[in-house]
Amino acid sequence: MSLFIYIADRIDAAIDLIGRLLAWLNLLMVLVVVTIVVLRYCFAVGSVALQESVSYLHAAIFMLGIAYTLQQGGHVRVDIFYRQFSPQRRAMIDLLGTLLFLLPVCLVIFIGSWDYVVASWNIAERSEERSGIAFVYALKSLLLLMPALLLLQGFAGALRLTLTLVNGSADRQTRPVNDG
Repeated sequence: MSLFIYIADRIDAAIDLIGRLLAWLNLLMVLVVVTIVVLRYCFAVGSVALQESVSYLHAAIFMLGIAYTLQQGGHVRVDIFYRQFSPQRRAMIDLLGTLLFLLPVCLVIFIGSWDYVVASWNIAERSEERSGIAFVYALKSLLLLMPALLLLQGFAGALRLTLTLVNGSADRQTRPVNDG
């Protein structure tokens, strides 16, 4: 059992670190947008690369932050009945949702995106704009990183939920970060 907790803790720590680092990208994105506005309206200068960088940052924040959102219990849940359930019943519902929906959808996204991303890497796909960002293939790689991180977080959550069911209650070591 302690091995399960150790694995879940390591995954949670990695996802938490990624989420905290991504939070700083929000500040960077704001600074880039302010720079674009100042350059455009004060100096009549435009930059395609700067404008594209906002899209890259936005995509990275959302696609890599999904696993962190799941970890923190920030996903949408209609809990009219759920909040009244016992911890074991909630754990069972969450575990079934993870196994029947989250993990299969992540696998479908990963498998379905694989050829698309590989093709982009094979041609070293770049922006259609001459002065744009040359790394479109890196941006498309988020289509693989997002489900991979979500699978990891789903696995960590499933371990904790299984321990909750086995132990009969959600103790501090086996409870997800946020009960939702």
